[in-house]
Amino acid sequence: MPTVNLQPLDFLLMAAYVVAVVGWGLWHAKRQNAEGYFLGGRQMPWPVIGLSMIAMCVSSSSLVGWSADAYDTGIAVFNYGMAGAIVPIVFFVVFFLPFYLRNNIFTLPEFLEGRYDGRSRFYLSVVTVLGYTFADAAVTLYAGALMLQLVVPSVGLAPLVWAIAVVAASYTLIGGLSSVMWVDIVQAIVLLGGSTALTVIAFSEAGGWGAVMSQVPEGHLHLLRPADDASVPWPTLIITLPMLGFYFWGLSQAMVQRTLSAKSIDHGRWGSLLAAALNFLVFFVMVLPGLAGRVLYPELETPNQVYPKMVFELLPVGVTGVVVVGFLAAMVSTLSSILNSAQTLVTMDLVNKLRPGLSSQQLVRVGNVAGIAIIAVAALWAPQIQSFGSVIKYFQQLLSYMAPPIVAVFVLGLFWRKATATAAFSALLAGLAVAVTLLLVKQHTPLAEMHFLYVAPLLFATSVAFLVVVSYVTNPPTAEAVERFVWRPAYFAAESEQLVGVSPFKNYRILSAALLAFSAAFFILWR
Repeated sequence: MPTVNLQPLDFLLMAAYVVAVVGWGLWHAKRQNAEGYFLGGRQMPWPVIGLSMIAMCVSSSSLVGWSADAYDTGIAVFNYGMAGAIVPIVFFVVFFLPFYLRNNIFTLPEFLEGRYDGRSRFYLSVVTVLGYTFADAAVTLYAGALMLQLVVPSVGLAPLVWAIAVVAASYTLIGGLSSVMWVDIVQAIVLLGGSTALTVIAFSEAGGWGAVMSQVPEGHLHLLRPADDASVPWPTLIITLPMLGFYFWGLSQAMVQRTLSAKSIDHGRWGSLLAAALNFLVFFVMVLPGLAGRVLYPELETPNQVYPKMVFELLPVGVTGVVVVGFLAAMVSTLSSILNSAQTLVTMDLVNKLRPGLSSQQLVRVGNVAGIAIIAVAALWAPQIQSFGSVIKYFQQLLSYMAPPIVAVFVLGLFWRKATATAAFSALLAGLAVAVTLLLVKQHTPLAEMHFLYVAPLLFATSVAFLVVVSYVTNPPTAEAVERFVWRPAYFAAESEQLVGVSPFKNYRILSAALLAFSAAFFILWR
């Protein structure tokens, strides 16, 4: 790894950032009741929602990962930001978001209970909280501590983990979602600004745009790859990435909670579409630097070294501190979002169900206790991750195994009135069982060489088949029971009338179509 030699100005900027961001978060705290604490009072405007969503999706590992993949295999990694973001977000804002907001839900498991029953709600809540604690939060703490060890190598891993946990928890536990989202605005600006500076300097050091484009392997400059490609096979752009992307953008509590805080359906839609548009910046400030890094450092032992190496060797004094703060911004933003969402799930889906009748103030206190417990467990577990090298390596692969059953239950629940509660719960359990089995035995079967992105659609199809079969052998729900949770063409027609005369800049359908058209043109340009 690179030699880190930060100057006093760099450390001053880093310290000032920590103090400022905590103060900014506390200034925007809203904790007067449960809705204020967990959903920002449902008064968030669309710019805050969009910037918060993009800050959430770009984690500290993403900063390293996007550039590393571009260094190793080229720009194909950005397909996760195209097929895995643009189409899923448009699908989300057109169909799912209105139902979330009209039903005034706090959590996605709550939506499952309304559509099916409490069994599915309990399952999804428990699985999500465990995942947030032992995977998302712990891995984020571990990755952030490794980054900081480059700056202060004399400090052990565990103290750095706890330092990061305290910073993230200091405003999250006190201020709730409002603090998290307003801090995300700062995080997003610092992150994109620092990454832009690195991109410009890296290309300059590599000889400019033309020099980089002419020196990287020709295959590195194409989004469209062969069906047997090791990075992103082209069929998965259609059958896998949109599904996984919809899970991340439309079914992940940490992400969707931002849109649940919107002051209206329009603000939720505009914020989501803003996040989709900002996603293209990832290509220019996180993917392309990996290509420049390949020209500058063609013999790195591992691609994961390229981003830290450029940060600490190319940037001038002061700017280095800004980019390191960008790392911290991404890490703290992701961690605070995970923590707040886990608090919400524990409080509203578990404690509030077991102890109904608690006041808003009591629910907030429960959230505080839950948050402290979750961040403490994650901090205790984080140092142990160094003993399990495969945890980080296969983190994205786990999503391909765990997401399909959940996507199947939500999608069929919204579009198929006959889907039953027993079928949904059975499909979740069956999907989990098949996924775990594949993870354990796949290497000993004919599927051993199959790309993990091809496994996800198989699991999705299995879950759908299971849900459909069980639905036909169990009693269907009454129309009255599912009326508020099932989409009908009449909703689309009614919205069409409401959009007559609306400015194109406020018409989410026109904005969505423009975004899809731009994405298609972008893909054709880089195909």
